[in-house]
Amino acid sequence: MPELTTPYGPINANFLHKLSKIKLLACDVDGVFSDGRIYMGQDGEELKAFHTRDGYGIKAIQNIGIQVAVITGRSSNMVEKRMTSLGVKHILQGCENKQPALESLQSQLGISTNATASIGDDMPDIGMFGTSGIKVCVADGHPVVQQNADYITHIKGGFGAVRELCDLILLANNKLDLIHGAST
Repeated sequence: MPELTTPYGPINANFLHKLSKIKLLACDVDGVFSDGRIYMGQDGEELKAFHTRDGYGIKAIQNIGIQVAVITGRSSNMVEKRMTSLGVKHILQGCENKQPALESLQSQLGISTNATASIGDDMPDIGMFGTSGIKVCVADGHPVVQQNADYITHIKGGFGAVRELCDLILLANNKLDLIHGAST
């Protein structure tokens, strides 16, 4: 299949066609929405940084009817707050085995494997790959995860990798130029 020009470089046309069928995007958090580092205060307080570009992308794909889920092995109040502020309805925390969590959500929503994309960075995310038609790894993800991915982002986790995938989904649906709004 021929390659198409995108803001992120040439992309295989077949890959973009598959992205146009996506109805659910499942995302890891640490290393994907954040850079993977956890800052710990002396009193045990944890801090993470989230990029506004990723937030804009998530809001944009939700505006065209794509469901978004975060599936993470850790539990964090700040993840709950950030994802809720973005309108993410499916926040699954404390999931050490992500595949059954994603399968259950797909069943609940009536969305097939081929209509699901997932994005991750490390070994626990390969479980989501097992039930996703599109498998994406961030640029700085673990080499084994990259080997199992259909696409590796150009942007590192925590710095807009989620936005890159969201932009490609929008582009595949001919909506990239139609989405406007506030970044959060």
